[in-house]
Amino acid sequence: MGELIGIIVLAICFDFINGFHDSANSIATVVSTKVLKPVVAVVWAAFFNFVAFFAAEYLLGFNIANTVQKVVEGEFVTLPIIIAGLSAAIVWSLITWWKGIPSSSSHTLIGGLIGAAICCKGVEAVHWSTVGVICAFIVVAPLLGFLAGNIITLALYWCLRKVKPYKIDTWSKRLQLVSSACLSTAHGLNDSQKEIGVIACALAAYGAQYGLDALPTWLLPDTITQVDAAGQNLTGAPVWIPVACITAIALGTMSGGWKIIKTMGNKITKITPYEGFCSQAAGAITLFITQHLGVPVSTTHVISGSIMGVGSVKRLSAVRWGVSKELLIAWVITIPVSAVIGAAVYGITLLF
Repeated sequence: MGELIGIIVLAICFDFINGFHDSANSIATVVSTKVLKPVVAVVWAAFFNFVAFFAAEYLLGFNIANTVQKVVEGEFVTLPIIIAGLSAAIVWSLITWWKGIPSSSSHTLIGGLIGAAICCKGVEAVHWSTVGVICAFIVVAPLLGFLAGNIITLALYWCLRKVKPYKIDTWSKRLQLVSSACLSTAHGLNDSQKEIGVIACALAAYGAQYGLDALPTWLLPDTITQVDAAGQNLTGAPVWIPVACITAIALGTMSGGWKIIKTMGNKITKITPYEGFCSQAAGAITLFITQHLGVPVSTTHVISGSIMGVGSVKRLSAVRWGVSKELLIAWVITIPVSAVIGAAVYGITLLF
């Protein structure tokens, strides 16, 4: 039971770290354009992070959580693998936050689980088709954000071509509040579900190993499914777990992520209120699409692509491609590095 409780605590801690690591995604442009002061912006974003629970519970479902549960083949899932994966995700997220690198907390978790599973059971323990889709969206997600940013910016330019610039600026500042709220909700939907999926995996592994009778009622999920005559398996998670995960992200967001905000808000391209609205709207739309598809993507990748797409409308040289190259390198190495850390952590657990 201690291992299971430890996993829940680690998952909620990772959600908190995810919140302050990725808070820059939803508030960087609204802060850099001076629409909101930083402290007000993080509270705004945190509130809409929590709204994501109601969006998932009553409208959109937990599609991403279901996908995350498939990263490791069900019969190979063990509690030590999950502990090692979460520990690796926390370590790499803290390192990239300290260095001010807007890497993907989502892919960090996926990489940690992959590395721990391979170290424990070999390559056959990984559900490679699911991992392949997730890896493909390392490229697809920012491209979708880039295209959405381009299309929205150009479409609005054409629609507002006869409107005076000062009016566009005034409207954009107001609309940025809406786009930031949508992006924060999408962030909460996207990122909290990964940890919900991990906890559901842990419940299933514990139930398979020790039997459902060993689980206290407060940990029993809403759905219990018979697997075979030999035992039972679990799907889903009790409702308090999604609430706890999304609350942790919201609290983490309130703590801010100022180092990454500087990169996202200032270094990729200079952002006006109009461009801030377009990039946030493009990012939110992309994240809602991937949520519907059940693909766990990086909020960081999406909003970075959106900012690049909006900036490139002015001229290609408006985007600081050198900074973008550094971001791309960080994105590519996240899963492999996290996998190595996950394998190392799992190896250490064998010593105890």
